[in-house]
Amino acid sequence: MIPRPRFHFTALQGWLNDPNGLVYFDGEWHLFYQHNPFGNDWGHMSWGHAISRDLVQWEHLPVALLEQPEYMIFSGSAAVDWGHTSGFGDGARPPLVAAYTAHSPREQTQHIAFSLDRGRTWAPYSGNPVIAIGSREFRDPKLFWHAPSQRWVMACVLADQHRVRFYGSPNLRDWHHLSDFGPAGATAGVWECPDLFPLPIEGEPAQQRWVLKVDEQHFGAQYFIGVFDGERFACDDPPDVVRRVDFGRDFYAAQSWNDAPDGRRIWLAWMSHWDYAARTPTAPWRGMMSAPRELALRRTGDGLLHLTQRPARELHRLRRAHWRIEDSPIGAANDRLRALGARGTALEIGATFACLDGAEFGVKVRAGAAEETVIGYSPAEGRLFVDRSRSGDVSFSPRFDEWHAAPCALRDGTLTLHILVDACSVEGFADDGRAVISDLIFPRPESDGLAIFGEGATRVQSLDVWALA
Repeated sequence: MIPRPRFHFTALQGWLNDPNGLVYFDGEWHLFYQHNPFGNDWGHMSWGHAISRDLVQWEHLPVALLEQPEYMIFSGSAAVDWGHTSGFGDGARPPLVAAYTAHSPREQTQHIAFSLDRGRTWAPYSGNPVIAIGSREFRDPKLFWHAPSQRWVMACVLADQHRVRFYGSPNLRDWHHLSDFGPAGATAGVWECPDLFPLPIEGEPAQQRWVLKVDEQHFGAQYFIGVFDGERFACDDPPDVVRRVDFGRDFYAAQSWNDAPDGRRIWLAWMSHWDYAARTPTAPWRGMMSAPRELALRRTGDGLLHLTQRPARELHRLRRAHWRIEDSPIGAANDRLRALGARGTALEIGATFACLDGAEFGVKVRAGAAEETVIGYSPAEGRLFVDRSRSGDVSFSPRFDEWHAAPCALRDGTLTLHILVDACSVEGFADDGRAVISDLIFPRPESDGLAIFGEGATRVQSLDVWALA
């Protein structure tokens, strides 16, 4: 039996996929999610619900939006109606409002529900659906308040047309079409789960750009950088440019929290892939979320902006035992790791390597007698990679036994890795969060070894390993 993750969210039981309705309100981070309350397979889609005060410890709450006889409840979002524009509340305490797709065999339509008790119970709006266009491929509303234009904006996908459609509303009830974006980027599969938000540019005070994220079902998450004026999104890149959010196989349907404190933009994603999601070897739960990540934009030497992702700082409170190594050859670093007894099934690793030749190097985690997961770097190819071909149980899908890579440049001859390891996942961050690879793994519980690998003259400048609670 595969153990449940230590610090990645899972449902208590049953199927889980896309995160939905991420909103911060009254000191609580709300996480809704696509959920089958009745079994470990996809179906009966409803919104599961959990809350946290620190993004680390989660309290499971009853199902928030349960499937109806006429439709299942697909993905969507939530926001706080601070201005009482909807009239759903009493004018004193602002209501929480959810926008979601009602999926029936005939069509997909957009519905609204609201809560007056901090998200504990929800009432559907009597005027649903608020948007219907007679399409079976029209879904995943992302809802947010656009202050400059003083209106609500909803971004949905016309999935088979590879378009994001924007709607506007003064009151969350009456919606009108604003514009469409696309096709652009990766378009081999249907588009799903849009998100749209502004981000500050690191090192450039008061400067920001908008990020539009949309998932392509086989490719994964992609993003576009540009300008949103409350009506249209204009991308900085030509239509054929593809920007990947994550170069692993298991980071899909990411959604960011509305109303996060201190202006932070934090998101998480479903850690799985439709090629094998229904066959992953877990029970009585199936499906998990990534670790929460904080987002920013960084300008590189060529003048281009790139999205960066870093594990949310709240995860630091999970740190327990700490092992550190400084300025050491690879072999000596491994000897020292063994002497310190550094190992575990839930780890945070920070490593900086001085790359002095073209030999590959990196870190092996969840290592045992016959299995290991490799997070490494190839200087010759300029690529970060994860090799999960020997990561444990790979038998449940012919698409799971894979090797994934992300373009990644050295900085002054050094590479810094930040790695999160859990019972059945690895998330590797490099180039200050620009190159990210997220992958599921299913090793045996006893495979808890940790090692550094590399040949030639590469040295470990520093290595920090924390066991995580």
